[in-house]
Amino acid sequence: MKIAALIWLEIFLLWGTAAFAQNPGQIDATALDPIGALTQREIQLGRIPGAVVLVGNPEEILYRKAFGLSALKPEPRPMTVDTRFDLASLTKVVATTTAILQLMDQQKLRLDDPVAKYWPEFGENHKESITIRQLLTHYSGLRADLDLTRAWWGYPAALSLIAAEKPLVPPGSQYLYSDINFEILGELIRRISGMPLDVYCTRYIFQPLGMKNTGFTPPLTSRPNIAPTEYLNGRLHWGEVHDPTAYRMGGVSGHAGLFSTADDLAIFARMLLNGGSAKGVRILNRRTVTQMTTPQSPPGMTELRGLGWALAAPFATNREQLLPLGAYGHLGYTGTLLRIDPVTHTFLIVLSNRVHPHGKGNANPLRRGILAIVSAALGPQTNEQILAARPGVAAYRQRAAAYPVIHPATQVVTGLDVLETENFAPLKGLRVGLITNQTGVDADGNRGVDLLFHAPGVSLTKIFSPEHGLQGNRDGKIPSERDAGTGLPVYSLYGETRKPTEGMLRDIDALVFDIQDAGVRFYTYATTMAYAMEAAARRDIDFYVLDRPDPIAANIVQGPMLEATMTSFTSYFPLPVRHGMTIGELARLFNQEGHIGARLHVIEMRGYRRRDWYDETGIPWIPPSPNLRTLTEATLYPGVALVEGANVSVGRGTDTPFELLGAPWINGQKLADALNRREIAGVFFIPANFTPDDSRYARQPCHGVRFLLTDRRELDSPFLGIELASTLHQLYPEQFHTKEILSMVGSPSWVQAITDGKDPRSIASQWLGGLREFSALRKRFLLY
Repeated sequence: MKIAALIWLEIFLLWGTAAFAQNPGQIDATALDPIGALTQREIQLGRIPGAVVLVGNPEEILYRKAFGLSALKPEPRPMTVDTRFDLASLTKVVATTTAILQLMDQQKLRLDDPVAKYWPEFGENHKESITIRQLLTHYSGLRADLDLTRAWWGYPAALSLIAAEKPLVPPGSQYLYSDINFEILGELIRRISGMPLDVYCTRYIFQPLGMKNTGFTPPLTSRPNIAPTEYLNGRLHWGEVHDPTAYRMGGVSGHAGLFSTADDLAIFARMLLNGGSAKGVRILNRRTVTQMTTPQSPPGMTELRGLGWALAAPFATNREQLLPLGAYGHLGYTGTLLRIDPVTHTFLIVLSNRVHPHGKGNANPLRRGILAIVSAALGPQTNEQILAARPGVAAYRQRAAAYPVIHPATQVVTGLDVLETENFAPLKGLRVGLITNQTGVDADGNRGVDLLFHAPGVSLTKIFSPEHGLQGNRDGKIPSERDAGTGLPVYSLYGETRKPTEGMLRDIDALVFDIQDAGVRFYTYATTMAYAMEAAARRDIDFYVLDRPDPIAANIVQGPMLEATMTSFTSYFPLPVRHGMTIGELARLFNQEGHIGARLHVIEMRGYRRRDWYDETGIPWIPPSPNLRTLTEATLYPGVALVEGANVSVGRGTDTPFELLGAPWINGQKLADALNRREIAGVFFIPANFTPDDSRYARQPCHGVRFLLTDRRELDSPFLGIELASTLHQLYPEQFHTKEILSMVGSPSWVQAITDGKDPRSIASQWLGGLREFSALRKRFLLY
């Protein structure tokens, strides 16, 4: 079997085509202003009591502000920029990882040493092979945390429990995020250095850097300047570690317990951006910083981790299209974030105590939103720019090419992979026509075209391509052609004809459909499938659908129904905007309710859960069409595309289609303010200026908004589309062509309601009855 090592990183390179950012790291300070409005919204929604946000680079602090309250109880206390926070898991990277790597620099340990070399008792219960590197990368195989259902207390008791632990999986075989890993590392620091973790870190990291407000177990006298966390067992944790395991361990652990301020973390971030030194003091060797912040996972693993740090793409508007490497960071359970980007020379610090007072807050929308704002301020990047700025990443990619990809055990098995494991048995002895595009690949990135062409006993005779062609990178009519790899004819179903003709189907015993859908009513791939099913029924040949996930979750049904009289090539069947069905389930629905009567066979996926978003399936993302380059764009598409029929640009011809909306006649600030006043769940709006290279308003400056997806589970994307149409109609009744959205909205009644000025929430309430009826129908065809 052909297995290209980390082939999916190459896909990022192929699709990462944005222009180089101008002056990387240079930020107009006003571009960070929306951070304030976003943070205030999160406070008003009750998700956090307050926050401190700091953005900087090696030369200057670009943004530094405090918001809201540091405490709600026992009495309100204002947040200040020098408030100290319980960093939670930031302890792992700021304290523990740094200390371990200092000891490595001093040649007191080696990363591939077994832990048992320094702690013999640890080697019991099949842990003798666990290495320090595996602890740092979370590939030890140990579970998430110690057993807290048992009554135990104290540091020695924790060590006894750790010694008794057994790996859940063989060390090095699977990524499992584990606090135990860093509890062990904290003990190794004590054993090797002769000092407790807190003493060591203060002496060799915090004091040399001048981080005066950073440390474990802060004194009671500092409590007025500390943000409290949660009431636990009737007592407020204030200046005491929130993490229950670290608390039982006495407040000092390698995984949690550190307190610090935004200003101190800025010193630490600058030290790393400067290659390990600051204020004339070297904390880490430059080579060690590079090693720490490039992939150190076992060869072939798809979950790439640095030493302690999570790895990520740089700050960039198109960051989801880039290699997931170049920058690094970590989150903390209490609501903290530290992200450092050597490509743009920028760092971001977000500190909140979202667990105060009763553990019910949520800092994720804030962290995602601020990350997006900083990225928007820095503009697009390219993969080439990442590789030039981070030679260590480029070197890693060269090394990785020698290893096969090892897929996680939890990865969903697509219909194509299931068929492959069955050695293509259902197709044996058949002459096959394959309808596919660039998404029709197996888990190793091999084209279904090539697999079927070489499958024993199967005769692949013809290929059919949908809109955007076999490679999925073209717009407009697609001519028929010949596949370079197999020499087979490729008949376009988005050219002179959109349905397979009698001549095309001559000498074919079965049609096979394998294309990733978008999960949205207005997307042509499902219609291409239905038309092909009709043709197969007329010729009395079998039709196979190799099932793939609904990328935006198959447990969600949202939006207005399409009226039966308005079906078209864009929308084959009366569906809501988000139908919550896989392509195989849609085929079953179309076949019966559309009275197609095809001999339909759906090759079902294995391990698929309806609630899974695409990035939870383990299947690498391949853009299903040129303008759905990321899962974020696919998530926004059902809403933003609702207004695309009118005279606005939705970002086609830019680096981030469907993350933008604008026109030459729009005032971006005015539109952003109006939309934010609507308090639409899951999304925030910032003013944006852009000039599309092509499509509507090509080469014309447009003004409008950028969509910041803060919580995809909260977002009702079709409702977002109605809100957009309503707001544009109210602000620009003469300029915005409201009636042109009809084909996407799906019913004249909804368009009329918008032009009549009805509230979008009232409009949305009126399509709930149709959704209930559809959900009852849909249930009969679900496979998962």
